[in-house]
Amino acid sequence: MKLSRYWVHRINRHLMLAALAAAGTALIYLATTPPDFRHRLSMATAYSSLLFLCATLLLGPWNTLRLRPNPVSFDLRRDIGIWAGLLAILHTGIGLTVHLRGRMWMYFLKQRHPLKFQTGLFGSANDLGLLSALLFLILLAISNDISLRTLGLQRWKSLQRWTYVAVGLAVIHGVLFQLVEKRHLPWVFFFATLALFILIVQLVGVLYARTSRQNKSEVPAQTS
Repeated sequence: MKLSRYWVHRINRHLMLAALAAAGTALIYLATTPPDFRHRLSMATAYSSLLFLCATLLLGPWNTLRLRPNPVSFDLRRDIGIWAGLLAILHTGIGLTVHLRGRMWMYFLKQRHPLKFQTGLFGSANDLGLLSALLFLILLAISNDISLRTLGLQRWKSLQRWTYVAVGLAVIHGVLFQLVEKRHLPWVFFFATLALFILIVQLVGVLYARTSRQNKSEVPAQTS
């Protein structure tokens, strides 16, 4: 059975995105300095995921600025978002093996008997990172047409908006780990640039959309 042109295009796009994800991760891995393989791979997948998140969040405001239709869901944004989520989850899995090997529970608990939670920068960074990863898992689960039809447009969109919460938690998680690991200045600058880019793009998109709606609402009053 031959695949439709639509699915051939989607598959080719995912192959291209997979190649970009692998290439970006490899380049960042080679640029990192920690001698430990898992530590370097954890950083590489984290920054690659952030780059994909930047691209995902740019598409909506970019359509708005170009006065193009900005549907609730479109394939390009969804596909890039899928790879951003996959990289984020991969980073979480690898990151849980870096500092406390064989004792993953200690990322969140200081001791189990009696129960005592991790606190401070390290504990907060891990808690926020795990929560962000769980949200990305949920978002990946609904990143398909079946979920959109099953949930309905409004319910699906309300769940999809948790993307912003997941991204916000991921950014705060990253900020805290910059402090925990005392990252070198170039990596701090790189992270800060990406985080600031995400914030500015979203603010510009929101302000532009709000201004456009206000202008449209004022037109009838001026011409009556």
